Amino acid sequence: MAAVEIMPGEFEVCEPAPSLHLVRAQSSDRRALPVAARRAQRARAKAQRRRVSLVAAVLASLVILAWPGHAFGGSNGVGLSSDLASSSTLSSGMVYVVQPGDTVATIARLANPVDPAIAQRAIVSELHSDVVVTGEHVLIP
Repeated sequence: MAAVEIMPGEFEVCEPAPSLHLVRAQSSDRRALPVAARRAQRARAKAQRRRVSLVAAVLASLVILAWPGHAFGGSNGVGLSSDLASSSTLSSGMVYVVQPGDTVATIARLANPVDPAIAQRAIVSELHSDVVVTGEHVLIP
C-alpha cells in the first residue's frame, strides 16, 4: 500500500485551519440582562405598543368621522342630502303611522322638506290613493 502526500507548490498558498475563539459577552447584549429585567423591558414595550395602537385607532376614527362621504353629504333615495334626511323625522324605508290631522302633503313634507312634491307623488303611487286614514301604516318610499 502506498501513501500520497501533496506538498504545496510555489504558487499555492497554505491557509491556517479554522479554530474556535472565546468571545466575551458585551454589556449591551440583551442576554446579559437578568430575566426580571428582560421581562420588565418586554412589559414596557408591550404597554407602549398598546398606547400607540390606541392613539392610532382614535386618530383613524377622527379622520373617518371628518372625511366627507356618502354618510356625510351623500344623498338618499328621495333626493335629499344625508344631513337633511337625518334631520327630518322620516326617511326612505320607514313606516309612518298616520296621526289625526295628517294628510299626504304633511307626510310628504316630513319625508322630504326640500321638495315635498317628489315624496307626495311617491306616497300617492304607493298607496294608490291621495287620502290617508288615522292609524294607517304608510311605507315611506
